[in-house]
Amino acid sequence: MTDEITERVIRVIAENQHIEPDTIQPESTFLELGIDSLDGLQMLFGLEEEFDVDIPDDAGKQFDSVGKVTEGIRLLLERKGTAAPTPA
Repeated sequence: MTDEITERVIRVIAENQHIEPDTIQPESTFLELGIDSLDGLQMLFGLEEEFDVDIPDDAGKQFDSVGKVTEGIRLLLERKGTAAPTPA
C-alpha cells in the first residue's frame, strides 16, 4: 500500500519516462527503470514542480530509487512546513 506522496512520485516518474505507473514500485531502482542521469535531471524538475519544492543538487545526486526520492520529497516538505500540497 502506498501513500499520496509515493503515488505522486510514481506518477511523475511514469510521465517523465513514458512507462506505465503500475510497473513502478516504491523499491524500484532507477537502474531497473532505465533512468540515466539526464532522465534523472528532467525527473527532478518535474518533482520540484509537482511538490513546489527546491531539490538541492547534492540531494538529487543521491536519489537512485523511488523510495529514496519519496523520502527526500517527504523531508523537503517537512522542512518547508507543509503537508503534501495538492497538485494544481
